[in-house]
Amino acid sequence: MALVDANYRFLFVDIGSYGRISDGGVFNSCDLSVALDGPNVLNIPADTTLPQSNIASPYVIVADDAFAMRRNLMKPFPMRNLQYDQRIFNYRLSRARRVVENAFGIMCSKFRLFSKAIPLTPEKVQTVVMATCCLHNFLLRNPTITSQYLPESADTVCELETVAKQASRRANNEAIAVRNNFMRYFNSPAGAVSWQKNVVQ
Repeated sequence: MALVDANYRFLFVDIGSYGRISDGGVFNSCDLSVALDGPNVLNIPADTTLPQSNIASPYVIVADDAFAMRRNLMKPFPMRNLQYDQRIFNYRLSRARRVVENAFGIMCSKFRLFSKAIPLTPEKVQTVVMATCCLHNFLLRNPTITSQYLPESADTVCELETVAKQASRRANNEAIAVRNNFMRYFNSPAGAVSWQKNVVQ
């Protein structure tokens, strides 16, 4: 389980859960989830208006269907009976989520030990994975090294084993309102991108 910023750097990593546990289950038991539920120990900035609009919004973590939506954690609309505006939101959220997948892909392509099962004890595997995450972040700190470390196209795919998803809990009204605000913004002249209508038909 990892939290990645827009520059492919790992901000939070939780290592050592069993593979049979769902993504949502791992997240619910990790320190990041506990911190999101409590007072602002993560120092998340105060709500701000979205660019060129009067829509106030909190800063959010982008996630997929496996996670329970919260005020600061956004996930897509369910894939059945989607309206056009909801499909636009899902597309834009998916583009943001791709940064996380690319971060794992970059790390997998540079550290070949992830291409197969690691023949070490679970404790040593945790140490190795944390070390590679730290090295990955270190290599992204210097622009000269970063240009050599990152591939020409950052759309690198990592063949990580998928984890079973659990049925997500119903989101609270505040989280739903935040998602609806983002949906309205992505469909407004201020928040739309020129190509989204061509992708979502």
